[in-house]
Amino acid sequence: MGNTLGLAPMGSMPRRSPRREEPLPNPGSFDELHRLCKDVFPAQMEGVKLVVNKVLSSHFQVAHTVHMSALGLPGYHLHAAYAGDWQLSPTEVFPTVVGDMDSSGSLNAQVLLLLAERLRAKAVFQTQQAKFLTWQFDGEYRGDDYTATLTLGNPDLIGESVIMVAHFLQSLTHRLVLGGELVYHRRPGEEGAILTLAGKYSAVHWVATLNVGSGGAHASYYHRANEQVQVGVEFEANTRLQDTTFSFGYHLTLPQANMVFRGLVDSNWCVGAVLEKKMPPLPVTLALGAFLNHWRNRFHCGFSITVG
Repeated sequence: MGNTLGLAPMGSMPRRSPRREEPLPNPGSFDELHRLCKDVFPAQMEGVKLVVNKVLSSHFQVAHTVHMSALGLPGYHLHAAYAGDWQLSPTEVFPTVVGDMDSSGSLNAQVLLLLAERLRAKAVFQTQQAKFLTWQFDGEYRGDDYTATLTLGNPDLIGESVIMVAHFLQSLTHRLVLGGELVYHRRPGEEGAILTLAGKYSAVHWVATLNVGSGGAHASYYHRANEQVQVGVEFEANTRLQDTTFSFGYHLTLPQANMVFRGLVDSNWCVGAVLEKKMPPLPVTLALGAFLNHWRNRFHCGFSITVG
């Protein structure tokens, strides 16, 4: 008998193509988990500072900084940076060499290298005049949806001392990232390790991050209300020092006035604010900041001029 019901044969039924899910994004570096929230808060300012930036070529630039303060002697810093040709993103260029030297001869330097498409290396050196204070080596591997990092700090084979830090972050969904940090330190007569677990949830307009471990806890919340207003809340607890701090910061952008205003209030009775004003068409940025600690009755303010 024929197909009296008028149904199409099974072989001729249209098949739905399998749904392609978007791959999970890379979670980034462990050190950048709280970056959005921290960028909301104003940087401490004290004294008078003049910064002159000069771009010498597409790869090399220098900066001169003169700082005068009532809390210490005047200081001068020479900052130099070299950027190579390999640009992975607008903020990542390899190789990169950055150095900063002050008037006393102390040096802070770091070198960033891209060993392979997914493997990065970083070396950090810090000296105080002719004495080495810190030398650190980092290796970071970035997979499609995870990041693994290993850091060696002040390795000394003769003195049998070292600090090792291991980080791992995994994207479970497009919004949820989980991971952890393991810090191991060893020196003669002392050895120990600290484990910290981390999580980050990113929504459209807000980001919540939490670090919890035997050494304490660090939680942050970032919210972008609109193009002009951003707010951030931080909570930090240190079990060793038996200290907790709660901070609230805000970031206000006034594009028509070329102004940026940042402010903070914390649980230590500290309030502070920094106002930045650009002066187009001149390549000049003015900044004025003031901070007051009501509990300790301390007040300091600062003013800076940045050229270039």
